[in-house]
Amino acid sequence: MSYSEGWSSAGSPPGSAVDRMAAAVEKAASRLATLGSGVSGGGKPPKPPEPPDGEDGDEEEGMARMSFLEHLEELRKRILLAIGGVGVAFFLCLFFSDELWQFVVAPATTALIHLHVNPPTLKQISPMDSFRIMWMELPILAAVFISSPWIMYQIWAFIAPGLYKRERRWAGPFVISSAGLFIIGGLFAYFVAFRYGLEFLMGLAIGKGVDPGISMTEYYDLFVDVMLGVGIIFEIPIILFLLTLIRVASPSFLVRHSRYAILIIVFLAAVITPTGDVFNLALFATPMIILFYVGIFASYILVLHREKRRFPWSTFLKWTGIAVVAAAAIAWLVLRHYGYNFVAHWPFFVR
Repeated sequence: MSYSEGWSSAGSPPGSAVDRMAAAVEKAASRLATLGSGVSGGGKPPKPPEPPDGEDGDEEEGMARMSFLEHLEELRKRILLAIGGVGVAFFLCLFFSDELWQFVVAPATTALIHLHVNPPTLKQISPMDSFRIMWMELPILAAVFISSPWIMYQIWAFIAPGLYKRERRWAGPFVISSAGLFIIGGLFAYFVAFRYGLEFLMGLAIGKGVDPGISMTEYYDLFVDVMLGVGIIFEIPIILFLLTLIRVASPSFLVRHSRYAILIIVFLAAVITPTGDVFNLALFATPMIILFYVGIFASYILVLHREKRRFPWSTFLKWTGIAVVAAAAIAWLVLRHYGYNFVAHWPFFVR
């Protein structure tokens, strides 16, 4: 007779609290007996859990702990270093102010020549316009683009103390890609968006009793807005990558809300676009939408790396190559059918 049965035979009703306590005591005694027999029979105790690897274990230790005032001091330091880099580049650009101005005025000259405007020159309204633009504002603009790698490094150095140790390894790719995209955005604005948009807009008034003269100041202000605006817009992939790196966003979140992102992109393109026509709006919005999805792809690669998974690059490159070849073949057939030919300047395809 078991211990619990003894208690039950004493007159306690079945299922009473006494019976349940007796059953629990008997079960605990049985477990202790089993454990004792396992140890005496040469059994091994359960293996303790392994400690985390060195990289993950040192992540929290590698993160910098800073107070609010220390963050402000670090921000002040990085801003001063960034301004110092721009200042050094500014003094270097002063020696090439004439060459820089020829580079800036070239799209206006080309547009006026194509529109048969004689002479193809800009108009100086104020006596200070040439000095202010050619010797002050233009060297600063060129210095920002030249020192963009240094500026991006200071941005990374400010946010790096709040990242894990393994995430700080992205410093090199971040600086190179962010500065490269900023410069590529400026080149796109100069050779495509600004040059073609300027000729298109000035050509609207030809033959309608309007003299298409351009003020030097108005032209340079438009040039700065387009160059800086497009350069900043080309940083969309880097912004999305940083949001994923600090775990504010994820690729799935970005894909789910892509319709709202496209709406915001079109709104920003309408603000940045120097005119209100649909042509220039599409010219600015299309690259921005493409860059948004490039940022989602970069974020997805980061998540795969964080989860120690590999991206199927061979399959991706194979199908991408097939898609590019098919698109090129279709474009060639369409262009040949409509009598277009390729030329080495914008718009690249002419009849």
